Amino acid sequence: MSLTRWQTKYLLAAAALLPVSPFLYIQGQLTRKKVGVLPGATGETSGIVGEGSEEPAKLFVIGESTVAGLGARTHREALAGQFAIQLSQRIGRPVRWSVLGKNGVTARRTIEELVPLMPEEEHDHVLVGLGGNDVMKLSSPKKWRRDMIELLDILRRANPSAAIFMSNCPMIKLSPAIPQPIKGILWALSQSHDANTREFTSRMERVYYYPQPANVPIEGFFADGIHPSEQGYRDWADAMMRYFDETFEWKN
Repeated sequence: MSLTRWQTKYLLAAAALLPVSPFLYIQGQLTRKKVGVLPGATGETSGIVGEGSEEPAKLFVIGESTVAGLGARTHREALAGQFAIQLSQRIGRPVRWSVLGKNGVTARRTIEELVPLMPEEEHDHVLVGLGGNDVMKLSSPKKWRRDMIELLDILRRANPSAAIFMSNCPMIKLSPAIPQPIKGILWALSQSHDANTREFTSRMERVYYYPQPANVPIEGFFADGIHPSEQGYRDWADAMMRYFDETFEWKN
């Protein structure tokens, strides 16, 4: 499916939902109030994992609440630390990771609010964790693609030789905290963003996207019905890296 068709489908769905949008808004607000907001991970926003005497590879992680570590006590137990552990095991050397995350950011807000805070040094690997808020805030397929391509271009210019990895668009259908019919609406949009991302990243050099998985064990995955628990972050990082094993040649 082309971007034009994704955008047309989005606009038709928006028009169809307009008469019931007040109800959906109220339902969304009640769900947000019920779930509340988890605190972000505490502790250091950088660290080293793995063993060996070689110079550590450098990993930079940027993105939304999952990168900010909501649902985990520290960043080492959240997405950045768990991805770094998996990376170190594959390349056979230590990994020095740093994380820059903020709850609530979309791809556009990441460009505006987080990019200016990025470290100036060049990294060997970059992980981007975005998509949840662009789904929740109903970003159109055109907006999602435009903003993500701009962000990836910025990251590439800052890290010319890096492998850039992207986590999947959110698995809304698995969330026990989001009620119907909002869940179905958001899941359809997330699927659209997933297909959109698979298409535009396929033409980019050394950019690797982890598509929405078909089978996800959810027992113990969620901390609040939306964000991962520490077990969820471990399982997620493991699943991503096993997928990248098939699409990326790891080098130490």
